[in-house]
Amino acid sequence: MSVHPAPERSAPQQQTRRPVGTLDVRAAKGARRIAMLTAYDAPTAALVDGCDIDIILVGDSLGMVMLGRNDTLSVTMDEMVHHCRAVTGSVTRALVVADMPFLSYETSPADALRNAGRLFREGGVRAVKLEGAGPYLPQVRALVDAGIPVMGHIGLTPQRVAQLGGFKVQGKTADAARRLLDDALALEQAGCFSIVLECVPSPVAARITAALTIPTIGIGAGPDCDGQVLVLHDMLGLQDRMVPRFVKRYANLAGQVTAAVTAYKQEVESGAFPGPEHGFAMPDEELRQLGGDKDVTGQGKR
Repeated sequence: MSVHPAPERSAPQQQTRRPVGTLDVRAAKGARRIAMLTAYDAPTAALVDGCDIDIILVGDSLGMVMLGRNDTLSVTMDEMVHHCRAVTGSVTRALVVADMPFLSYETSPADALRNAGRLFREGGVRAVKLEGAGPYLPQVRALVDAGIPVMGHIGLTPQRVAQLGGFKVQGKTADAARRLLDDALALEQAGCFSIVLECVPSPVAARITAALTIPTIGIGAGPDCDGQVLVLHDMLGLQDRMVPRFVKRYANLAGQVTAAVTAYKQEVESGAFPGPEHGFAMPDEELRQLGGDKDVTGQGKR
């Protein structure tokens, strides 16, 4: 009886840690799905980047998520730069994209260049995202011509929420859907390397995705986009606020945080924390030289 040697097992492939660039994002079109998440500080950015997420967005959503505001409209350039610097200092692989906050680009291409330049030089990002098309196409072209990659954003654009009448799905009629398609094609022509589609009917997002040669990143836009993006705090269940229908919660960290903080409070009140293992000893000779109350043991009251 002949014995056949077992087939050699190939070593597991290691994920490359080469930084992701905008050309990599464009090349993913039709080849693989793109994963994108928000991050606003160093610890969460490092965790997300360690999972090989392709794109990290420092969104102006930080106004609501991190600063407790009701919308994104009051977020300033200084606040964006501050959070971008924290994120980029902890990321080694993901492409970090920054939102251009409200009124940082709408007024003129010159304003767009100046403020995007701050996000690049001071914040360390390597692409910016701006909302809308139409009147803002000159801004997109000016940024691209200056060497600043631009991610577009159409559909529900939170900076226009007052104009849109609230956080509503966009493109629900045939005419509105055609306008979105025209906007997407115009943004591609202007030089965007990708476009976020937010709160767009799935069939409309599918048609836009098929019509473009650059990737679409969906959020509430169905499964046919080239990638997906979510707000990290929403998908981790870190907040008790109502989350949009398109969010899938992958964890309930708010419950775990509440349980941990409650346990800490109870142990402090009971004297169970800190224990001897959480303190530092002093040599007996030094303690004798210190003198003082002989009843003081350093072990705390129980």
